[in-house]
Amino acid sequence: MLRDTARRFMQNDVKPAEDRAPHDACELPVADLAPLQKKARDLGLWCYRTPTEYGGAGLDLLGQAVIAEEASKCRMGAYIPACGAFGADPPNAIWLGNRDQIERFGIPAVERGQKVFVAISEPSGGADPARGIRTRAERRGDRYVLNGSKMWISGAGSADWGLLFARTGAQGERGGITCFIIDGNPKGLTKRRIGVIRAWSPYELHLEDVEVPVENRLGEEGQGFQLCEKWLVEGRVPYAAACVGIAQAALELAMDWARQREAFGSKLADKQAIQWMIADSEMELRAARLLVWQAAWTAALGGDLKTDASVAKVVATETAGRVVDRCVQIFGGLGVAQEMPLERWYREMRIKRIGEGPSEVHRMVLARTLLGGKGRR
Repeated sequence: MLRDTARRFMQNDVKPAEDRAPHDACELPVADLAPLQKKARDLGLWCYRTPTEYGGAGLDLLGQAVIAEEASKCRMGAYIPACGAFGADPPNAIWLGNRDQIERFGIPAVERGQKVFVAISEPSGGADPARGIRTRAERRGDRYVLNGSKMWISGAGSADWGLLFARTGAQGERGGITCFIIDGNPKGLTKRRIGVIRAWSPYELHLEDVEVPVENRLGEEGQGFQLCEKWLVEGRVPYAAACVGIAQAALELAMDWARQREAFGSKLADKQAIQWMIADSEMELRAARLLVWQAAWTAALGGDLKTDASVAKVVATETAGRVVDRCVQIFGGLGVAQEMPLERWYREMRIKRIGEGPSEVHRMVLARTLLGGKGRR
């Protein structure tokens, strides 16, 4: 029922609004977005990853995966699910803060639909934050002074606030990282847009003597890595589900095209080369979806999510890349034309294999787990 509700909403409400927007649009006009957001609230799908006590839908990871798959089935769905109709959940780490922080930042973000960034990656690296983070935070009385740079920070350009991870301990120590709430655009913080292959650009943040009050430290000193992991590990499940959703939407477009298009005296659907591309894509997507659901189920049972989330993330992102590539091939020249969403999805699926931890790092972690005698079922 949850899936069907979201699917109808996407088809009947979101898609007609998005069809009026430019090919590489990353937002809808307020006049189009506001009615969609109101309807999403009425449907109980507003901020579906946020606990109900703070104004969200409070879905567990399986529910989040189901919605994420459907919400991605639009042109901008890879990075702006449902064109923003479901709101933007603040990072789940904020709910681990104290009551004052939750009331000043978390709840208003949900109520007002505020945008929030998370700044982990740096020019020195992002996949290994324990050793890669060099941005430093020094306590001076009732505040911290931050200096350093962050790279590839999505949504930073229009964010109302963000979570930023900086080093308060020795270089290379996991226990030396602390999380800070960056409120607005404080003095000393500059943002530079980084043009990339996708339409939605990330930002570089440069911090020069940025002052953050002690009350905006999230958790205790040295707890930043645990907060970072919670956001990353849990987020990989809906992240993977969204990739499956886009690939499924691409496959459905390709199947419709194959039924209509004639070449060399017969429909594309009658040609074995096309049939096998479609069959392989469907089989791989079913497997990827079940791995995503398995990860969500592991979380529901209270198990260790980290390994299952990594497996789901790698398989879903790599599968989605292959499927969208096949669909472009089935369409031929039209597949790379901006008349279709495929060329945009093709570009954006390439980034998915890097974001939220590159495939190689997840394989390395999985191998270590297995060779260490853990992770076997």
